[in-house]
Amino acid sequence: MTSPKTVLITGTSSGIGLAAAIGTARAGWTTIATMRDTGKAGALLQAAAEAGVADRVQVERLDVTDPAGITACLEAVVAEHGRLDALVNNAGAAHVGTIEQGSVDDVRAAMEVNFFGVVAVTRAALPHLRAAKGRVITVGSVGGAVGQPFNEAYCAAKFAVEGFMQSLAPVAATVGVDVTVVEPGAVASEFVANLGLDVPALLAAAGPYGPALEAYLARTRQSFAAAQTPAEAAVPIVDALTAARPPFRVQTSQWARDFVATTLADLDGSAVQALTGSWVR
Repeated sequence: MTSPKTVLITGTSSGIGLAAAIGTARAGWTTIATMRDTGKAGALLQAAAEAGVADRVQVERLDVTDPAGITACLEAVVAEHGRLDALVNNAGAAHVGTIEQGSVDDVRAAMEVNFFGVVAVTRAALPHLRAAKGRVITVGSVGGAVGQPFNEAYCAAKFAVEGFMQSLAPVAATVGVDVTVVEPGAVASEFVANLGLDVPALLAAAGPYGPALEAYLARTRQSFAAAQTPAEAAVPIVDALTAARPPFRVQTSQWARDFVATTLADLDGSAVQALTGSWVR
């Protein structure tokens, strides 16, 4: 008998990560569902039980900003299961603010989770993925293609992820590892709620940026009112795991495809500036 393929997914306590873990387990994969705080695994374990896949979902602690913890987690997974066939980089953290009113440390913190965390986990996983001729799938964002107002740190990290993975992909392919970036748009998940924004306080402290921030927040509330569900956004992740030849880049909705297409065809940047400029006026 052939052992089930094993996938490790980061950031599975809620949202896309949770939905991806259920989706991969349903597809027959042994799913190592990792999260920084395993005390928050209740929603995932309940969803796995309801889907009838509890026996294929294994929760492990993994903080993507802890290099020693990353190595220990991966070594334990391979020791127990004998293989690692795929990595799904999903863990991330949103950040809202503009640089004059924030700090460089705020930007560094966003980069640590959203970019360097991806780099660190990918680096540690690659020897095992080479052995399995496996796959790296990274949940990026349309914010990795289109810079968005008051998302400077977050979009910078997601742009960095896109550049890193686009550069890695042809190199990894020479050793049998496929690389895919999945780009969601607005997703109705706890990702945004976890920001814990005090909007009145944020606006009160915004100073000269107050009118622009108020316009941006109003537009954002509207966009999330029509957001995808996490389950819908997770479908392309499972598809990329199982496709014979996965694409390098895939968006999770028609809206996301249209949005990313704006920047891919925008040689002088004027189309994106006109679009995002309308969000703050």
